Amino acid sequence: MEFIEHFLDSKKAKDIVSINLEGKSAMADYLVIATGTSQRQVASMAELLREELKKKGIRNIHIEGLPQGDWVLVDAGDVIIHLFRHEIRSYYNLEKMWGMEHLEKNPKATRF
Repeated sequence: MEFIEHFLDSKKAKDIVSINLEGKSAMADYLVIATGTSQRQVASMAELLREELKKKGIRNIHIEGLPQGDWVLVDAGDVIIHLFRHEIRSYYNLEKMWGMEHLEKNPKATRF
């Protein structure tokens, strides 16, 4: 988990948020949400992250949305990573969907 957050930070991702889903969802234990400044950066972060996860021994990594680069989902099994351009992230607001509206009031509570 921390590896993913640090990796995204090293690739200049913005507003990295981790959401613990244990007991809330069967699809994953954690969501990581981050913002890129362009379609190219979002797609590049996803591809590079896939390679780093493979080096860590994680297999069966699935990526969706790579050709467009607006919203790329990286499914790494227990962790699902959503990489967005700013406008797309604001529109879908996954943090609110998962009950994380308080992030703006207390940004250090769950942000990386």
